[in-house]
Amino acid sequence: MENEFYSHYKDRVMPALQKAHGYKNVHQIPKVEKVVINTSVGSQSDVKQALEEAKAELALITGQRPVETLAKKSISNFKLRKGQAIGAKVTLRGERMYEFLERFIKAALPRIRDFRGVSPRCFDDNGNYTLGISDQSTLSPRHGRTRKPNRS
Repeated sequence: MENEFYSHYKDRVMPALQKAHGYKNVHQIPKVEKVVINTSVGSQSDVKQALEEAKAELALITGQRPVETLAKKSISNFKLRKGQAIGAKVTLRGERMYEFLERFIKAALPRIRDFRGVSPRCFDDNGNYTLGISDQSTLSPRHGRTRKPNRS
């Protein structure tokens, strides 16, 4: 079964982009290759428990098991050591990616308080788009039942 978001892209957006920009080959048309969702536990008192909760939350949101991310270098002011687990990430591709994007655009973004659209200035030089969300409970399939992040 093909995702509604992907079929809209394939049937309407691709031909419009090809016509507007004069692409001769369909492989020249920009497309979404992957979506990376990451989270950090920050400076919480119990890092191991916070990391497990963050991993469970990412697994619930994406339907995929997250990978732990490690600190690249030690920073004494943050009591951080090189190689210490500080977050988790999930890379989505293919059908799961389009399913997540559809849920994110149609359900999660409209739920964000005081949402005024996404900024077109968030693209970097390589064409990657970065979007930060402070409260991930809007992404959850069971909206409103997730634990809020501890702000201390």
